Amino acid sequence: MIGLLQRVSQAQVSVDGDIVGKIGQGTLLLLGVEKGDDQNKARRLCERVLNYRLFNDEQGKMNLSLRQIGGELLVVSQFTLVADTQKGNRPGFSRGGDPKSSEDLYEYFIEQAKAAGVNCQSGRFGADMQVSLINDGPVTFQLSV
Repeated sequence: MIGLLQRVSQAQVSVDGDIVGKIGQGTLLLLGVEKGDDQNKARRLCERVLNYRLFNDEQGKMNLSLRQIGGELLVVSQFTLVADTQKGNRPGFSRGGDPKSSEDLYEYFIEQAKAAGVNCQSGRFGADMQVSLINDGPVTFQLSV
């Protein structure tokens, strides 16, 4: 399971012109599910996302987590994150999880974030989504479990 975290001032995701998820200060997470991923990996990645220190403290150092600042989380499924880009000019997607189990893990991840008390919004799995954001910093990290 791969997550691309972006520290944002605000972010939103739309499907067919309708906003389906919108947050203020917090983290936009692009989430990719690989073959072999399971609920245990989803829980571990969720904990890392919620506790990863990517927000500045009073001294301007990245010492605070999403939980510590009371920030919001926007989760967007991103199948292309799991692409194999090592060779050639076309990505390979053989590492990606099958659609049904990937959607289940995506929904499970969101449930875990909400259960942890975080205001969590989301995109729509498998949809053609338009994502807009103001990347704060810019600050972007990739996490894998």
